[in-house]
Amino acid sequence: MKAIVLKQVGGTENLELRDIPVPAIKDNEVLVRNHAAGINPVDAFVRASEGALNMFLQPQEGEDIIIGWDIAGEVTATGKNVKQFKPGDAVFGMVNFTGHGKAYAEYVAAPESQLALKPANTSYEAAAAASLAALTAWQALVTYGKIKKGDKVLIHAAAGGVGHYAVQIAKHFGAYVIGTSSAAKKEAVLRFGADEHIDYNSQKFEEVVTDADIVLDSLGAPDHIDRSLAAVKDGGRLISLLVFFSDEQKQKAAAKNVYTHRISVVSNGDDMKSIAALLEQGDLHSEIAHVYALEETGKAHEQVATGKTLGKVVVKI
Repeated sequence: MKAIVLKQVGGTENLELRDIPVPAIKDNEVLVRNHAAGINPVDAFVRASEGALNMFLQPQEGEDIIIGWDIAGEVTATGKNVKQFKPGDAVFGMVNFTGHGKAYAEYVAAPESQLALKPANTSYEAAAAASLAALTAWQALVTYGKIKKGDKVLIHAAAGGVGHYAVQIAKHFGAYVIGTSSAAKKEAVLRFGADEHIDYNSQKFEEVVTDADIVLDSLGAPDHIDRSLAAVKDGGRLISLLVFFSDEQKQKAAAKNVYTHRISVVSNGDDMKSIAALLEQGDLHSEIAHVYALEETGKAHEQVATGKTLGKVVVKI
């Protein structure tokens, strides 16, 4: 099979198209003929950082290093303990996030417990896109944010990969949604379903919003957490995607009775089924900005690394 192998940590020139063996599957796994792979900022981070590579993939001596966790494709074989899927099923999911996902390949060995059936109304590209990013948004808002109807939710970077799913998920639950982005992406943020838009270049969001029930902070600056703490109401919830809370920030949050959590997304088939249901009923869609061929995976990484993508980047396989 063809796969994109990382020759060594560094730039995109180290992503090389190779022919390698089709992976063997374990008793609890299915073999997926992969049709699309979602590309996320963490992919580029792992490619460029030795520390990140060892933390996420823990590669063994002599093995092919294949990045990526988001897949969408067709089951071609099943392990003897697999009960949920059969050959011919169209599936998608974020697989083996705490290990080697190996999504940049024509065939992927995936645990059945981390997959869901792909809705018929959703393309493979859109399904692959709605894996890690949509799963992150779901777990941030539902698992940790405890979102409910009538909540006021502030979502930062609301036009990005996680953000645009978060806006749609929050609206599905009946929340009042405020999204931040640049002015250029205001129309998109409102199209995703936000009730209000804040241009982070011309407005201080913490002066506009001081009573949010939930704030989803996906920015990487520690001072942004302090500003988000000012935007969440007493007894509210602040979920961070990138920044760990300092002791001082935890104390500030405790003084306002604010629940804080720095999320680490986990592979979860039940959550993927919930996302599949939203896709099927039309409450969730993937905004795909760019689709690349497998041999153009390096270009996909470069696009994601700009941090300016509207929605998602996908590789078609």
